[in-house]
Amino acid sequence: MRLKDKVAIVTGSGAGIGRATAKLFAHEGAKVICADIDDSKANEIAEEIAKDGRKAKSLKLDVTDEKEISKVLPHIIESEVKIDILVNNAGITVTGSVEDLTTKEWDRQMDTNLRSIYLMSNKIWKHFKNNNGGIILNTASIASKIGIANDAAYCASKAGVEMLTRCMAKDGASHKIRVNCICPGFVETPNIQGYFDAQPDPQAAREFAISLHPIGRMGRPDDIAKGFVFLASDDAEWITGSSLVIDGGLLTALP
Repeated sequence: MRLKDKVAIVTGSGAGIGRATAKLFAHEGAKVICADIDDSKANEIAEEIAKDGRKAKSLKLDVTDEKEISKVLPHIIESEVKIDILVNNAGITVTGSVEDLTTKEWDRQMDTNLRSIYLMSNKIWKHFKNNNGGIILNTASIASKIGIANDAAYCASKAGVEMLTRCMAKDGASHKIRVNCICPGFVETPNIQGYFDAQPDPQAAREFAISLHPIGRMGRPDDIAKGFVFLASDDAEWITGSSLVIDGGLLTALP
């Protein structure tokens, strides 16, 4: 087991990539704090992991709320003594061009996808320094590398995630804090289904997305979870500041 006796916080663990990551981390020996804004979903995945004989507990957490993070995170750290891994996975998709987006929509996208990573990392940084290191993993996107029509806020937020990852990696290196991100292609999640549903022809949008991947399918949450396990393990001990692209070959197929 590659994460034996580690303690990991996974945000957005109620569904999709976060859910798959929480389950796989537990399978690899970690105790997982399943954090999600939806308390019922957090409880559901924690109970599912526990029924499988693994260690997990749920945590209701709004990662956009600094006061809530400042209140909750110290209690988690105190109860677990040592946190080893933070997976900043919580995210949403707000579609629209700059012309169409409202300021409120823009801010909601940035708060959830980007500011939340700063907040969570900021509040756990001192703990990692005091414990001779830690691992921060962020969910970025291939949208951080290419422009997508009518997806301005999402693309900008994910580009910010990738750059913040690099900056934190430099800041953390001397303290043995490793920071990396994963850039998924289109992955079968409720979030991506919401994106398709927002298009004029959802089925055509889905078929087009599938066609972009040379491997011939969209990703599955487990495809990304496996990448997170690798980056969290000792196999990646010399990797920091990297963006691991897991996209079924999408970027290689672009002109």
